[in-house]
Amino acid sequence: MNSFFKQRRLIIFFSFAGILVIAILVAYLRLAMQPVAPKAQNIPDIERGSIVDRAGFPLAVQTNFYRIGVSSKDIKNPETFSKNMAAVFGLSEEELYEKIENRRDYVILKKKATQAEYEDISVRAKECSYNYINYEKLPGRVYPNGALASHLIGYMGDEGTGLAGIEFSQQGILSPEIDKTLETPEQGKNIYLTIDSNLQYKLEQIAYKTMENTQAESMMLLAADSRTGEILTYISLPAANLNEYGSAPLVEKQNKPANDAYEPGSVFKIFTLGIVYDEGGINPNDSFLCDGVYEHKIKGGETIRIKCLEHHGWLTPREGLKYSCNDVLGQISDRVSEDTFIARIRQLGFGRKTGIELSGETAGVVKDPDNKTWSARSKPTIAIGQEISVSALQMVQAATAIANGGVPVKLSVIHKITDKEGSVLYEHTPEYKDRVFKESTAEYVLSCMETTATTGTGSRANIGDVAIGVKTGTAQMADKVNGGYSETDFLSSCLAIFPVVDPEIVLYIVVEKAKGETYGGRIVAPVIAEAADTIIDYMGMSRGKASSVEHNGVITIPNSKDISMNNFVPDFTGCSKKELLPLMEQAKGKLIIHGSGWVTSQTPEAGTPLTENTVIELYLE
Repeated sequence: MNSFFKQRRLIIFFSFAGILVIAILVAYLRLAMQPVAPKAQNIPDIERGSIVDRAGFPLAVQTNFYRIGVSSKDIKNPETFSKNMAAVFGLSEEELYEKIENRRDYVILKKKATQAEYEDISVRAKECSYNYINYEKLPGRVYPNGALASHLIGYMGDEGTGLAGIEFSQQGILSPEIDKTLETPEQGKNIYLTIDSNLQYKLEQIAYKTMENTQAESMMLLAADSRTGEILTYISLPAANLNEYGSAPLVEKQNKPANDAYEPGSVFKIFTLGIVYDEGGINPNDSFLCDGVYEHKIKGGETIRIKCLEHHGWLTPREGLKYSCNDVLGQISDRVSEDTFIARIRQLGFGRKTGIELSGETAGVVKDPDNKTWSARSKPTIAIGQEISVSALQMVQAATAIANGGVPVKLSVIHKITDKEGSVLYEHTPEYKDRVFKESTAEYVLSCMETTATTGTGSRANIGDVAIGVKTGTAQMADKVNGGYSETDFLSSCLAIFPVVDPEIVLYIVVEKAKGETYGGRIVAPVIAEAADTIIDYMGMSRGKASSVEHNGVITIPNSKDISMNNFVPDFTGCSKKELLPLMEQAKGKLIIHGSGWVTSQTPEAGTPLTENTVIELYLE
């Protein structure tokens, strides 16, 4: 040993040791001299704002979901794990075992667990000492009304980002990005939509019945306040249940009123009549001969022909609209130049987006006379609603010009925006556009529409004690496979404005690809009557035959019920929607709410034994 510890070796060893100690001390001193970094603070969660109807009834409410996973290598005994945990994951032992067997990577056991499911799983995991299960909290949404107004409300994905509708277009308002310069992050705002959920529900029931009766592939129903531009009902069918949006077929996710462009057919004739009358091209006493076909000779000697369904004989412009005469409307379009006609169509808002607060809106197609596809038959064809594509929103907005004495109003689906404390940050005010018709023109067109409702093609839309103006339409749809027009697919529609004196409502209904009867005057006009009746009664508009009812002025409001979900299904009758919302995430039972207002009936009956898998359907009015 003495021979090993030689002086030279000791000197080298202690030299290296000394250098190492000095290096450590220098590094330590450097760290000590640096300023202390501030302690990282937890950034509080930003709560996403709610989406409610104009009266405050909830349509989309913030909740939490959990993504639950595990690293397979942490599971020592997959058979025992599967046996102990399968039930709380809602799987069989074999299904759970298959998920984790022979895997070394991370496995998602439950992609989107509710609060109740999370609690059951975490409790069971603790009992079995499975402390390696991971729970990732996710922002989520509960849509209490299922498919009600689903295309308007939209959908929020698993990552807390809106994917459709208002959830998507107003993402920055509902869930602002984190501003690190702020001590308290900005919270999400609440959006009040313009729709009335009770009215929406009533009209959706009419729409579903229409779909069933006509065996149509789809339909749209829009009702707007013609004075303010606020959309009161926004219906597009078929519609997805927002609580099951991810698994819904694509056809249920299509927001047709905003995204679809189509040829409007004869409903467009009201705008043709208004344009030519406003330009001084016709007067109410003019007469046009309908011999069953519109004919127009061009310079080259070619004759343009457009068929009419009847030989109407001599008609005034009013009668031309009343009978929806293609011949007369074609002749009326001859009274203005091509450039003037197209310019006035664009002035009405066709060919550009309305600017409503929804994404993916179509501008439609309005071609100009210098377009290579323009032909000698284009102007009279556009005059009767073909060779032009529009959206349902464009049709409603253009119709507000007729309802408002010649001045259109911009459409909107947002009534107001508030912060978490309820302070109003934005409130909708009507945005009137430039005048497009003289007041006398709008009055004349509306009076012609009233004639159409009383004795013309729209007589089935007549509601008797409230004067209504309508125009029906039936258009062949494009054959996207073979080109040209389909012999079997039709778009049937009807547009209404009421009351005729001091108009308040524009109502527009479109039924696509109905089976059997397809004429708008026969299948859509009656639906207009039913929907208009519903709107008039719901909004308390005066009726000619309305009866007077005496009332002492005292209204009794029932006391709130104390509802709990224990071992038996409770009696929900009389509960308001607000009282039901806290029960949505309880451990036992699943609530499905139909409609708005108060519960009038339920399935299953009160007193039925309640289990975790019991589905309770509540019907509200």
